[in-house]
Amino acid sequence: MTKDNYNEKHSYKQKPEIMNESIIYGKNAVIEALEANLRDFNKVLISDNSRLDIKIERIKELAKSHGIVYQFVNKEKLNQITQNANHQGVVAQLSPVKYTDLNDFIEAHSDKYTSVVILDGVEDSHNLGAIIRSSVCAGVDGIIIPSRRGALINPIVEKTSAGAINHISVIKVNSIVNAVQRLKEKNYWVIAADHHAKDNYYGIDYTDMNFALIMGAEHSGISKSLLKLADFVIKIPMLTNFNSLNVSNATAIILFESVRQTLSVSKKEG
Repeated sequence: MTKDNYNEKHSYKQKPEIMNESIIYGKNAVIEALEANLRDFNKVLISDNSRLDIKIERIKELAKSHGIVYQFVNKEKLNQITQNANHQGVVAQLSPVKYTDLNDFIEAHSDKYTSVVILDGVEDSHNLGAIIRSSVCAGVDGIIIPSRRGALINPIVEKTSAGAINHISVIKVNSIVNAVQRLKEKNYWVIAADHHAKDNYYGIDYTDMNFALIMGAEHSGISKSLLKLADFVIKIPMLTNFNSLNVSNATAIILFESVRQTLSVSKKEG
C-alpha cells in the first residue's frame, strides 16, 4: 500500500452504510468492517467490473485472511441487493448470528453424547430454517453448513426457524468432507440419508452414540465423497414411487425417530 493510499484510508472513515442487518455496502465501509472483524460474514460479493481496483484488492486480502468467501457477480445483482444504492461494486452479506468453530464445538460437547445435522448443499433458506427449527425441537446440538454452494444464515432463515436459530450452534466450514473426517476422529458415527439405501432409518440405535446426520441438497442429494465416509446409509420407506420427501420434512422424520428412542429408553430406565 502506498503512502498516498494509506493517508486516504486513514484520513476519512466512511460510516458503514447498512441497508438492513444482513448487508454492508461501499468499499470503505466493507474494509472497516473486515478490519474490525467484530461481525460474522457470510460472503463478500464483488462486481465483475471492479477486479483491478486497489480497495477491492484490499477487501479480497482481508476476506481471505479471515476465511471469508468472496465471489464476483454482475453489477445488476448488487443493484438488486442494495435496491440501487451506491454500493461502489461491493456488498458484504452478514450473518444475524455468530458462527461456531467446529473444534470449539467438539470440545464443548466432549462430556456427553452429541448429535449434529450436516447439510450438504441445501440451497433453500426456508428449508434451512425449517431444519434448524426441527433440530432444536429434537435436541440436536449443532448444524454444520458449507461456506459455499449452500444457504447461509440470513433473515429468511432466522424468521423461518421461528427463533430456534438462537438455541443451537451453527458451524460454517469450508469443507464438509474435512468436517466429517474430523467428527469421525472424535468418535462420531456418520449417518447419511439417501433414497437408494437398503436400510430404513428406524433400524439404527441413535441413543448410545454421538451421531452426525448428513442430509443432501434438494435435487442432487449427498455427494459420493460423503456417502463413502458414512457408517450408515439409510432411507425413509415410502408406499408409492413418488419423488422423495422435501429435505426439511425428511430431516424431521429421522430426528424424531431418535427422540422416540431416547424417550423409550428413559421410560424403561425410570
